[in-house]
Amino acid sequence: MGGYLVAIDGSPASKDALQYALEMARDTGAAVTAIHVVSPEQFFVGGDEPPESFAEADDELLLSSVEDAETRGQELLDEATAVAERADAEIETGMLYGEPVERITEYADEEDFDAIYVGHRGTSERYEGLFGSVAKAVAGRATVPVTVVR
Repeated sequence: MGGYLVAIDGSPASKDALQYALEMARDTGAAVTAIHVVSPEQFFVGGDEPPESFAEADDELLLSSVEDAETRGQELLDEATAVAERADAEIETGMLYGEPVERITEYADEEDFDAIYVGHRGTSERYEGLFGSVAKAVAGRATVPVTVVR
């Protein structure tokens, strides 16, 4: 596939990363693909304590949470498409599932992207103390150049 992969999560920094990738693509002629990763941590952002295990989670509650996360992800991808249209640029979008760092870097490899663009601080800021910065981890794990946009 090639081109530029942009990971979006709705944070201001990820929106800046999208804008930057679109600008770079305009200059280079590269294609842009925006992805959103639905990850387990998103299912419990509502403020309640997460269950100790998925087995403890009520199936319906978990399902509606996944659906909510998917709906939110699709809204972000639709917004990315609108941003690209306003910039008179084409964009592909997609939703992935799993741990963000793994999925972003694996997808970049699988689809042979030339570069990855990420925001320096995402919406999962409260988890960064536990998991480390997604942007930093993507940059450390990726096999292609990563641009971290502030």
